[in-house]
Amino acid sequence: MLTYPGVVDLPESTLTFLTALLAEDRARRQTWRKLPSHDQALLVLVHLRKGERYEQLAAGFQVSVGTVHTYIHEAVRLLATRGRSLLAAVWTFAWTQSNFLILDGTVVRTNRVRAHNKLYYSGKHKYHGINLQGLMDPYGRMIWISEGLPGSVHDLTAARMHTILDLVDRSQLYLYADKGYVGGEGDRLLIPIKKPRNKELPVRDNEANQTHAATRSQGERGFAVLKNWHIFDRYRGCPRRVGIFAQAILVLTHEGN
Repeated sequence: MLTYPGVVDLPESTLTFLTALLAEDRARRQTWRKLPSHDQALLVLVHLRKGERYEQLAAGFQVSVGTVHTYIHEAVRLLATRGRSLLAAVWTFAWTQSNFLILDGTVVRTNRVRAHNKLYYSGKHKYHGINLQGLMDPYGRMIWISEGLPGSVHDLTAARMHTILDLVDRSQLYLYADKGYVGGEGDRLLIPIKKPRNKELPVRDNEANQTHAATRSQGERGFAVLKNWHIFDRYRGCPRRVGIFAQAILVLTHEGN
């Protein structure tokens, strides 16, 4: 197999952060690994950022495929434990000067869905995947991301299952969301005004929808940044692990820059 030099478009601080995290964990558990913490961190970042397969990483770092699997999942679990819970993220944000958050959802495409195909199939996106819900601040920075649910789960159902609507409502924050959340509970959930059947919306309602769309569009930046990590182009691992990988990457995005 041929090997070649490569580049990962991440700042050095991200590698430094993950290296320190891994070194601290090794010291605490008094464990040994074939690769030093720096090289393990680099291997993990190459996988997450570029979507390199285990076989490619094994050849490039001269370790076994099993070792690659261990290194990646060890680092991802370690990162995910540093993430904020929904409660912590919302109440910390509630102390800022802003009074609203943006809610959005996405479906990460997956491969390994031989069983329960219908459960993971998203009718909206026309492929199998995992539903993730994210909360963004007014500038589009993601402050929290959910665990994964099967792709067939509707966004509103997912928001209810994660208790997002109730918690944000109790925090006295407003929540901007798209039409996928029509019917949601809470006086502070702000969604577009639906067009009446066979009728045009009044000018005032159209203007309100345009203002709403301009505010909510900032939230799309959060998932755009997440999907710069090409492991999510088509996730090849166990679908139930998509959420923990997303939570780990969110920690890297916040603390590694």
